[in-house]
Order: sequence, then C-alpha cells, then structure tokens
Amino acid sequence: MTENNRIVLAYSGGLDTSVSIPYLKERTGKDVVAVSLDVGQGGERLQTIRQRALDCGAVESVVVDARDEFARDYCMLALKANAMYEGVYPLVSAISRPLITKHLVQAAHQYGADTIAHGCTGKGNDQVRFEVSIMSIDPSLKAISPIRDLGLMRDVEIAYAKEHHLPIEQTEESPYSIDQNVWGRAIETGYLEDPWNGPTKDVYSYTDDPAFPPVEDEVIIDFEQGIPVRIDGRAVTPLEAIEEMNRRAGAQGIGRVDLIEDRLVGIKSRELYEAPGAVALITAHQELENCCLEREQHRIKRDIDKRWGELVYDAQWYSPAVRSLNAFIEETQRYVSGRIRMVMHGGRAVVTGRHSDSSLYDYSLATYESGDSFDQNASNGFIAIYGLADKVAAARDMRFGNGIAQDGQDQDGQER
Repeated sequence: MTENNRIVLAYSGGLDTSVSIPYLKERTGKDVVAVSLDVGQGGERLQTIRQRALDCGAVESVVVDARDEFARDYCMLALKANAMYEGVYPLVSAISRPLITKHLVQAAHQYGADTIAHGCTGKGNDQVRFEVSIMSIDPSLKAISPIRDLGLMRDVEIAYAKEHHLPIEQTEESPYSIDQNVWGRAIETGYLEDPWNGPTKDVYSYTDDPAFPPVEDEVIIDFEQGIPVRIDGRAVTPLEAIEEMNRRAGAQGIGRVDLIEDRLVGIKSRELYEAPGAVALITAHQELENCCLEREQHRIKRDIDKRWGELVYDAQWYSPAVRSLNAFIEETQRYVSGRIRMVMHGGRAVVTGRHSDSSLYDYSLATYESGDSFDQNASNGFIAIYGLADKVAAARDMRFGNGIAQDGQDQDGQER
C-alpha cells in the first residue's frame, strides 16, 4: 500500500456521507476508507451501513460497536462532572465526537491515510469538535468536509447519487436534524427554527408526554466512586445503567430540554434535547455528592463542573485544560459511594433518600433533639472572629458618617 493514498471518512450511512465517497475519490484521486461507530443511536444495523459504504465505492468499511466504550469512558466522565451546558444540556453530541474522532485517527494510522473527512456543515459545532480533536490526537493529519468546503446542496447530492447509481433510497425527508446516542437525543432546524413555535409531539422519541405519566416509579441507585453499579439491587454496567434509566425516566417524560443555545461558532440556535437517563443519573449523582464532598471541595467542584461542561462543549475534550480538570474531578469521586432513592413521575426526578458509609452528614451534629454532639457555646467565639473584619469596617464607616443605618440616612448619605 502506498503511503497517504487514502482518506478516512466518518460514515453515517446517509446521503451526505454516501455521496462523499465517490466525490472524494473523483476530486482527490484517493481511495476512501469508511468508518462507522455505534454509540447507541439505533436505526440501521452496522453491517447494513458497512455494505452500503462498500457499494458506494469505499475500498474498506470499518464498523465499530463502541457503545460500552462510550458509556464507560465518556458518559461516565460527563456524569462525574454533572455536565450540563448552560445549566440544562447534558452534552449529548459533544461527548460522542471525541470518541468517533479517536477511531477515525486509529483507522487513518492503520490504513495509511493522511486526511480525515466528515460530513459537517459550516454553521455547527461538530465541525470544530471533529477537527480540533483530530489535531489534538495527531496534528500531522489533515481534515476536510466535502459538504462544507464544496457547498454541496441536497438537490445536487441527490442528482449526483442517481447519476452514479449509488444505493441511496430517498424517502420523505424529516423536517428536523437529529443526532442521537445512548446519552440522549438532539433535535433542531425545520419548524423549530422559529423560537416562538412550540415543539410538536412528533419531535420526541426517547420520552413520553409528562402530562400523562404512568404511576410513579421509585428507583434505588447504588454508586461506587461516582459510577452507578446497581439499580434496584441488580448489578449493571455503565451502558446498562444508562439504558435502564433511559427507559424508566423516559416513560415519565423526564429529560426534555428546550433552549436558545449559545453555539461555539458565535450564533444562537434553538435546540431541543431529550436525555432521560442522563438527567436522572446526574440528579442522583449530585445529591450523593451533597452528602460526601467536603464544603470547600464541593464549592470548587461546582465551579469546575460548569467549566468542564463549557470546555467539552467547545471542542476541548483532549485539551490540557480538560485533562487537568479530569484529575480534580476524579479525586473528588473517591468517597462518592452510596445509595440514592429517587421517585420519578410526571417529568420530575426527585431524590427522597440517601445513604453512604462515606457521608459527611453526621446525625448527632445535625439533630436539634436532646443529646446532640454539637457544642453550641463554640459558636460565640466563632461568630466574633468570623465577623471581626466586618465589625472593624463598619466602625470606620460610622466614624465618617457612612454607616448603613446612621441618622436616618442610607449608606450613600441620601435621606430616606
């Protein structure tokens, strides 16, 4: 095999990436290796997608069942970080792109390719995530996007597919752009581009209508060092935990998100998400952290979690900054082990019970009943020292006539 005579293509099996196979061959003279990953998105079988890539002209078609890897190494990191971009979005797409890129780079090394192609447009976040991840893993590789770089439109692609007899069956096009995996589902474009328009029922797939829920569902989740290991007493892998919570929380309509989102490329976008398992697991994990993390550690971690979510959303999964944050987050999970009881019903997941052998909650300190172990007399000295700086500053203000409540005046000296 000649060095660098191939291009690796991130292949989904759809029109864009199917047309890209012969198009890249014609434009570059290089053979195309198609790479497809199963990250729990459902739909067609990987072997069907593999054969379609070969029928479209790929010289090799690599298919990878990456569901366990995705759940274990990517979703669990997001869970430990309680990752919610802008406070509500569990990073459905953002955490899958680094994994896909990792396998694309591995294929490039295996098949002697110097270029990786993807099917992203120029307005989205994913083009940045793919290409920054590529250069972070192997800066010698080039990245291209035929759809973006050549401005290919759908009608042109369909005509090209017919002319070249590509095995692409054209059905009625969905009005929405959808990306999904085991961690959740993202929906955008079409009718939703007008932010005044409310979502219609056909938008949702992972969640049922929370307005008509079944009877409430009580679940007990056991965590070990931040990772769910048992549900209702049954041992589960990370993938099994997510799948079960997707099913049970989804039945209660939990995890629907509708927001105007700040994209990495600088525009605002109307986005809908449904991530029932992710939202339920993050809710449980956060409450266990409330029990097990020391106060200052917990305060810092909440800041770190927010920053981690922003950086990962912004294509920085493989960056030195995120690696450093990962080290801090991992350290905080040492004692995040225990059991959470949660009731799911009508779109809400509510924690009703917590138990952990490593909890910092001490009943004898917290109780207001007789026999508590808290020395209330110690509070006098604590308050005197804790408030000393404020007391000294207030005395100065009063000397200058700037007391907060001095002579019937406000702090700025104006009559009230």
